[in-house]
Amino acid sequence: MQQENWDSGKNCKAVAFSKDGSLFGWCNGEKVNVVNVTSAELLCSFDLPKAVCLQFSPKNNVLATWQAYTTAKDGTAGVPNLQLHDVKTGKCLKSFIQKKMQNWCPCWADDESICARNVNNEVHFFENNNFNTIANKLHLQKVNDFTLSPGAQPTKVAVYVPGSKGAPSFVRLYQYPNFGGPQSALANKSFFKADKVTMLWNKKATAVLVIASTEVDKTGASYYGEQTLHYIATNGESAVVQLPKNGPIYDVVWNPNSVEFCAVYGFMPAKATVFNLKCDPVFDFGTGPRNAAYYSPHGHILVLAGFGNLRGQMEVWDVKNYKLISKPVASDSTYFAWCPDGEHIVTATCAPRLRVSNGYKIWHYTGSLLHNYEVPSNEEMWQVSWQPFLDGVFPAKAVKYQAVPSELPSAEPKPAQAYRPPALRNKPVTSSKLHEDEPPQNMKPQSGSSDKPLSKTALKNQRKHEAKKAAKQEAKADANHDSTQSSASQNAPRSVVPAVTSGDPEVDKKIKNLKKKLKAIEQLKEQAAAGKQLEKNQLEKIQKETALLQELEDLELGL
Repeated sequence: MQQENWDSGKNCKAVAFSKDGSLFGWCNGEKVNVVNVTSAELLCSFDLPKAVCLQFSPKNNVLATWQAYTTAKDGTAGVPNLQLHDVKTGKCLKSFIQKKMQNWCPCWADDESICARNVNNEVHFFENNNFNTIANKLHLQKVNDFTLSPGAQPTKVAVYVPGSKGAPSFVRLYQYPNFGGPQSALANKSFFKADKVTMLWNKKATAVLVIASTEVDKTGASYYGEQTLHYIATNGESAVVQLPKNGPIYDVVWNPNSVEFCAVYGFMPAKATVFNLKCDPVFDFGTGPRNAAYYSPHGHILVLAGFGNLRGQMEVWDVKNYKLISKPVASDSTYFAWCPDGEHIVTATCAPRLRVSNGYKIWHYTGSLLHNYEVPSNEEMWQVSWQPFLDGVFPAKAVKYQAVPSELPSAEPKPAQAYRPPALRNKPVTSSKLHEDEPPQNMKPQSGSSDKPLSKTALKNQRKHEAKKAAKQEAKADANHDSTQSSASQNAPRSVVPAVTSGDPEVDKKIKNLKKKLKAIEQLKEQAAAGKQLEKNQLEKIQKETALLQELEDLELGL
């Protein structure tokens, strides 16, 4: 790169590549500069000393920049702080006031025919980068968030409206520009328990996964709040994804093939499962110290990893054959990214998450460490990025299992020895694990049964069968009990049969509450039969009886 385009980086606030990797922009506390990556030629420079965010539009026509919003001292509105610039001419196309840094950047369709931004709870659409005219508006009661579908036209929009005053939250899918009310929506999914949502389109834009989270778990079971995972397809189908283990949902990712997704969930050690578009499990990876999943750009390899407060253990899987390729360890990592070639991986330790031992490592997915860069101890590293490339630039290659050669020694950290009190030091080591990790389904010991996970229907039938069996045995026990009772004791109150528990205290609690409600309804019905005038809310309670009975039946059958 030519000398005049180098920056010391001391005052660099932000950097960004364009989507195809041909342009690179940065702001250095004085100007925002854009260079051509191949020729290192400075294409344009903008006087924006306070810019702290920048992003290119998908086809490199527009550069968006954002700086913190400030009001004037007398309390009057501040100047617009979100700027859209024409990359070719350097002209400012439009300025907006954008107070929040979160979701600051407008969203473009991949061909730039549409650009959208959320303004005062409605979504404004512009066409062909003409920002002086709002071409369309999507107005619902309070749009909190939205996301445009990737890929070719027609563009679809997923919008999230949080619930209020007892009404549920909902996510709705529309096809642009058909926003004529609920009937014009492609799909709709409503749910309670959502303070915020994450919406993830698959690459083919046929479905969205919604992670709905509450800030606080009212049951007190989790510090992370409570999460649920929902599936919504553009053909109108929707479902709740049933996760077999309770606890937080750490990560959910689509396979680039758009027909499978992987979820990492449950109290530690976390479970990881791949699901299909029917939300049935396809493969269960068992449990382990993990909180993230990353598919390679071609979708043929999946990395499960434990970063942040975990030790940086990674499992690299061949997705087609569900075979483990390697288990490298990248301690203290705060960042992970696949190279667009689908062969290499970068892991990094960045500030401000960690201010010591900053640096990055480049790996081959077979577990070999190829490059290791450590930042000098008096410096910090804030961001690491691969240069992006468009899909198709790198063809998919066959999966290798043999570790590729490397100049560097293996990065296996020495396992820390557990502390042993003096009295035990000369005695044989016994395993003192708090919990045994569950192996992946194809590594479980064979016990005659198929290792394929049961489908929803099979699971339902199995539980029904078990419940019927239990009920039969109970009836049999009752019959024996009755026949042995003397006629004198027949008039005495019957001894209480111990309640059959499900083994899950949460479910038992729900069953107990439902029985309580149903008992109250019975009493109300008796009062009504005796001629008592019931209140409106009491009548409403009676109307809920069928739904409550159904819910109780479902819970008792373990659905």
